[in-house]
Amino acid sequence: MRGARAALAFLTRLPAGPLDSADFARAPGWFGIIGLGLGALMAGAWFAASALWPPVIAALVAVAVGLALTGGLHEDGLADSFDGLGSGRPAERALEIMRDSRIGSYGALALGLVLALRVAALTALGPMAPVALIAGQGLSRAAMTLMLRAGPYLRPKGAGTGMTGPFGARGALTLAAALALGLGLIGWAAGWGGLTGLAGLGVMVLAMRRWAMRRLGGITGDVLGAAQVLGDVGFLLGVLAWP
Repeated sequence: MRGARAALAFLTRLPAGPLDSADFARAPGWFGIIGLGLGALMAGAWFAASALWPPVIAALVAVAVGLALTGGLHEDGLADSFDGLGSGRPAERALEIMRDSRIGSYGALALGLVLALRVAALTALGPMAPVALIAGQGLSRAAMTLMLRAGPYLRPKGAGTGMTGPFGARGALTLAAALALGLGLIGWAAGWGGLTGLAGLGVMVLAMRRWAMRRLGGITGDVLGAAQVLGDVGFLLGVLAWP
């Protein structure tokens, strides 16, 4: 279970105990499972808040809990990616901009719009929001694993360094289990809406990867984070799109 603990340490602010670099090599196979767990905690927050307040506040509370659990890790990657990729500068300069801890106008606009879309989508989903939270958080983090495997990873030292090699049969089975659980859950709750949700996730993740490949020639940890956030929002919007 050291790979699971490494994934927990990498994706969240939750305590995971002492780990070494070899543990992080096995972490990507557990991204989807950790995402499902994060979604479950966010869904619990949604249920608690919805007992007291209107749906929009329940959605805001759920999103805030997710940000607290992860420290805004992926959202930071989203902002950095849009600042760097949207700058129009050559690849080397764009990578430097993405390293800058300061947020620029592109990043701020992207972050604000995406968070607003997430809250609006969860509000519109109503009673289906908890299921969509669990499935979306799990599937979007499984997509991070798939993107990391597709590569190439650009930075010799970065968030994904040490995670680009094979993670073994157990990691592959764990990733498959996370995908099956996420798809089964949303299929049970939303029927064919689960497929449109998966399509929305796929479009967003592939668009993010294509943008990074065209501008940089590969991916970084920031790009992975951006793909997770956009994939989750695309999933929620896709579920909503089914009549």
